[in-house]
Amino acid sequence: MLNLERLRVLDAVARHGSITGAAEGLHITTSAISQQLAKLEREAGQPLLAKHGRGIQLTDAGRLLAEHAAGILSQVERARSDLEAQRGEVVGELRIGAFPTAVRGLLPEAVTSLRRDHPQLRVRVQESEPEGCVRRLVRGDLDLGIVVDWYNRPFALPPGLLKAPLMSDTVDLAVPSDHPLADRTEVGLEDFAADDWVSWREGEFCYDWLVFTMRAKGIEPRMVHHAEEHETQLALVSAGLGVAVLPRLGRGPAPANVRLLPVRRSIQRHLYATWRADADRRPAIRAALTALTSAASAV
Repeated sequence: MLNLERLRVLDAVARHGSITGAAEGLHITTSAISQQLAKLEREAGQPLLAKHGRGIQLTDAGRLLAEHAAGILSQVERARSDLEAQRGEVVGELRIGAFPTAVRGLLPEAVTSLRRDHPQLRVRVQESEPEGCVRRLVRGDLDLGIVVDWYNRPFALPPGLLKAPLMSDTVDLAVPSDHPLADRTEVGLEDFAADDWVSWREGEFCYDWLVFTMRAKGIEPRMVHHAEEHETQLALVSAGLGVAVLPRLGRGPAPANVRLLPVRRSIQRHLYATWRADADRRPAIRAALTALTSAASAV
């Protein structure tokens, strides 16, 4: 008889690609992972892992069993979801991941509402960029994620995830108050073709969107400074080091020597909630979507 928890360990190793990654994802020690895998190999009657350089890789039998494990665990999640739906109670634990501005601008009100209306539900919040949220959802490390895409650059979700729209968020341009265009009532991205830019980290979805959008206008932007937090970006703009795109959601007051300028033909980004299809009937997911939609409508 194959043990379900050991199959969960094998699935984590397959998803993370290492024993260390699986241990971090399951919040147990690497020693416990190794012990569970050794027992699972005895149950399976053949090796499931082989050494590969300094790490490990799944054997053919390991990959075969990992594929079955993923299906079994998905079926178990659907059964749990159906049982919770049949009971109709919002209980248990709900892990929500969101990028920083959504954490600031949406989650405080949404989580407060969930705690008030469903005291038996334990909500945990993790800050993570959209790509990280999706990876954690697929691995089973999150139950619900908030992701974002742009009016001209959709965010692709992998199979097995569902999504629901939450809100649209308008973008402004942050410029130093002594910038030649600081007194404009509205501007376009192309007006800053000669400026240095303050942006997100290279390779992130929002960074790639900005480069894509500027290149579509025939401009190769000078991405000089990189910062994750909008407050840090504003500090760099305030020092006269460049201009930045600043969404309005979760944005605090700008420094006195920074001007926030509306963009011609308003630039919008769109926020979505996403979750695994096999958990779709969980009352906790439904309750969280209701709370998030309410919080978004109040922004």
